[in-house]
Amino acid sequence: MPDRSVLATVPQELLILAAAVETGIIENLNNKPMSAVELAGLMGADARAVWVVTEALESLGYLAKEKDKLMLSGEARDMFYNTESEAYTGFSFMHRYNVIRTWMTLPEVIFTGKPRPKDKKRERTQYLMCAMGLSAKQHSREIAELCLAGKGQGAKVLDVGGGPLTYARAFASLGARVTVFDLPEVVEYMSAFLTGAEKIEMVAGDFNDWLPPGPFSHIFLGNICHIYGEHENRELFKKAARSLQPGGIIAIVDFIRGTNATAAVFGVNMLVNTTNGGTWTFDQYSDWLNDTGFCGLRLDSAGVKQVLIARKK
Repeated sequence: MPDRSVLATVPQELLILAAAVETGIIENLNNKPMSAVELAGLMGADARAVWVVTEALESLGYLAKEKDKLMLSGEARDMFYNTESEAYTGFSFMHRYNVIRTWMTLPEVIFTGKPRPKDKKRERTQYLMCAMGLSAKQHSREIAELCLAGKGQGAKVLDVGGGPLTYARAFASLGARVTVFDLPEVVEYMSAFLTGAEKIEMVAGDFNDWLPPGPFSHIFLGNICHIYGEHENRELFKKAARSLQPGGIIAIVDFIRGTNATAAVFGVNMLVNTTNGGTWTFDQYSDWLNDTGFCGLRLDSAGVKQVLIARKK
């Protein structure tokens, strides 16, 4: 049944906080305490508007004040900047903010069938990586165990689009050697977060063009297939088959249409964000994989995540 309480809820806190990040309020106050007037002058912004927004941020607990000087609260510093804190989220919420802005174009997309061109400056790599990493964190170990089936030692895993490193680290913790393949800007940004002791390497490229040759024992596609339609997914599976050793495993984490309401709703997210992406049924995956050299497809779950696993013929 429809949830009327959800329909009546406006994400005001998210909108205020995201605007503060986008305009530089959070970054400037992280650099040094200052009054609302000083902050407005530094930003070249309207003094009244900055005062109203910073007062709201103070009331919400993101800012603190000593005399007339504003600064980030201890909780906000932990949340945004302290990677050692259990409260750390980085700026992952900015991805949700950008998703909401894109969803506001849905009436237009219903008529055109095409997403509005994206503002590349808005969706920063750091926001996307942080959001995807946090989303995967809770079930990454369970999913890695499911994919490796107790055979982590000696496994060679290709993590396609694995820039956030969450799944890669889960595979590596089980003894696998992992190659993360992602876009050049992602590899450039995320390489700084790797330590020399980790059994993970990063390779830059576009999986629509090629995949590292391997051979790999496992290829992992985490939240990749919903970005594209049938043709692109078939081509990706063909490349995966060529990069896998005989009997190698392909594992796909995604929303499987027809199994729950979330998959259908997420399909709308793909409608407003991609040219031909969507969520796909088990039967569609089965056909595509069978036709590209795989067999024995099964559907598993790890918490709320759904995992498709098949073997190279």
